[in-house]
Amino acid sequence: MSIEIRTHTALHVVKGAIVNVLGEDAKWSTSAGVNGSHGRIAVEFNRKPTDQEIAEIQRKVDEKIAEDAKIEIHELSRKDAETRWGDWIYDKFPLPESIQQLSVFYLPDWNVNACNKRHTETTGQVGSIKITKTRYRNSKQVLEVSYEVE
Repeated sequence: MSIEIRTHTALHVVKGAIVNVLGEDAKWSTSAGVNGSHGRIAVEFNRKPTDQEIAEIQRKVDEKIAEDAKIEIHELSRKDAETRWGDWIYDKFPLPESIQQLSVFYLPDWNVNACNKRHTETTGQVGSIKITKTRYRNSKQVLEVSYEVE
């Protein structure tokens, strides 16, 4: 499995941990990127997280990888996806209305996202994820989380 696929799948694992620890206030991704084994995700959030919350996000990431949870990919109409998961499938940057058929990444009770990229079959296949840097941008109300996949 390529490092890019593993690192991209890690985005979903990290995002799920962020929302799990910080709550629904952190549900909107504003940007995400993968370059080799390095990934970064930014989410809207209304305050700088504590060091304890960042440590808890890392702990939750580690648990989800160790769980080796099965990842589901659902191909369905936009209407059916919105009926099933509401706006949780979207990020801050909207999908064009012309897109009516979606591929949805689903990690039950963790993360759901309209995503047309390739993914690992389980979380364990991602390998180790280490959060390397966090930055809170108060002026934009955005939390940036960088990580490395090993």
